[in-house]
Amino acid sequence: MIFSCPHCNKGNRVPIEKISQNPTCGACSKELLSLPISPSEEAFHELIKQSSLPVIVDFWAPWCGPCKMFAPTFQASAIAYANKVIHLKVDTELNPSLGSQFNIRSIPTLACFKNGKEVERISGALPQQQLKQLIDRLILK
Repeated sequence: MIFSCPHCNKGNRVPIEKISQNPTCGACSKELLSLPISPSEEAFHELIKQSSLPVIVDFWAPWCGPCKMFAPTFQASAIAYANKVIHLKVDTELNPSLGSQFNIRSIPTLACFKNGKEVERISGALPQQQLKQLIDRLILK
């Protein structure tokens, strides 16, 4: 699977079985999972189905005020839970098929996945403490 580094935007090939082994960027040497990732549709499906780490997805749009306000909270969570939970951001304007496939009706919507299955979903921008509680539940499930 190819990831664009969230720090320098360079492509990095990471086998899915090594995703839980703290992968780093070949160009800038920073951790690939230390910031939210905006995957391609193909990478999104592969991560959801095959990742050994839990995945939380922020479905958002660039015109959405609450989405913009929530983005720093989601990014801080990605930093805090680096290499424990994969944080994905899906722009529903650029990826309408993913929004449709997951029946996203309002944004921001957070969907949590573990072992290939959606285990929880919350609509709306969460305060930092509620996001932490959601991720802690995801890790324990």
